[in-house]
Amino acid sequence: MNTTLRENVHTFPSPCFVLDEAKLRQNLELINGVQQAAGVQIILALKAFSMFSAFPIVHEYLSGATASSLNEIKLVNDYMGVKAHTYIPAYRDDEFDDVLERSSHLTFNSWSQWERFGARAVAAGISCGIRVNPQYSEVATDMYNPCVPGSRLGVTRDHLPDQLPGGLEGIHFHTLCENDSFTLERTLEALESRFGDLLHQASWVNLGGGHLMTREGYDINHLIGLLTAFREKYNVHVIMEPGSAIAWQTGVLVSTVLDVFNSQGIDVAVLDTSFAAHMPDTLEMPYKPRIVGAYHEPVADKPTYRLGGMTCLAGDFMGDYSFDEPLAVGDRLIFDDMIHYTMVKTTTFNGVGLPAIGIWKPENSFQLIRSYGYESFKDRLS
Repeated sequence: MNTTLRENVHTFPSPCFVLDEAKLRQNLELINGVQQAAGVQIILALKAFSMFSAFPIVHEYLSGATASSLNEIKLVNDYMGVKAHTYIPAYRDDEFDDVLERSSHLTFNSWSQWERFGARAVAAGISCGIRVNPQYSEVATDMYNPCVPGSRLGVTRDHLPDQLPGGLEGIHFHTLCENDSFTLERTLEALESRFGDLLHQASWVNLGGGHLMTREGYDINHLIGLLTAFREKYNVHVIMEPGSAIAWQTGVLVSTVLDVFNSQGIDVAVLDTSFAAHMPDTLEMPYKPRIVGAYHEPVADKPTYRLGGMTCLAGDFMGDYSFDEPLAVGDRLIFDDMIHYTMVKTTTFNGVGLPAIGIWKPENSFQLIRSYGYESFKDRLS
């Protein structure tokens, strides 16, 4: 991580999400290079990164964003200044006119949704698509796998006609999750084997998200070649909407040790942040987040602690970590790579305050974007 940021960690509020602007720009430059070389369009997926204070930076490199709710659509409109590429699993009658007004593209999750809303969308001049289920995914965790049997996400081939009806211009799939280009290649093979005839009829194909092209070791040249060949084979406009790749390794969650004690032979440290409320994806996936300067697994003869959050949920902890020096009240811990997905899932369970949000600027200064208090908690309730 940024050495200067780490050296200044005690100057930040705690807990606090800190975005490293220089690293965000580095990711965006790589992603923009892919879209230019492959002749495709890459857009931001708000479900992974909705930090709208950074949208002007994103918009310097990417032309748009994809949204999965009316609230996300409004963020795209208001802070990127463009209409949204919209996919919502089921559209609501009372929102649909607003969705139409604010969207440039609309993907329908089922054939029944297309039959119910499609004519209105086409009449409004929206470019419409259908989400398909290629029945192939290499995502290991069922919670994140949209191709599990009985999935509600996307239409299988047996429920689609042989000819796309007028006004239905796009094919959309999303079956990846932090995967590489070789997984995409195998997925495209499955897609083509089931939907090849419809791909030839489409004017655009949205490859969804999960393309972790900013991860170290990702084969960018293979991706560019794959995208170029697919685009040329079907003569389609190719859209990608990566989530994690945009904000991968671009920021941290700063926390503070509030208490240290021994419980039945196990040293415990309680933090001012919460795995359940502030990092719920660590419990959902699950995965053990990395802490800067700590050993990810217990090391014999080193101070080792079970780190827990400050909610009353018994399971609000995520494994044991070792350190070179004993922890003390007031020590700052830095959870690495906590900007994508983590920030968008925070809750105020137990009334625990939300982490502040800030940006570490390229000139090595900290900009506090927002802090939260009682009103933020109260506004979620009634």
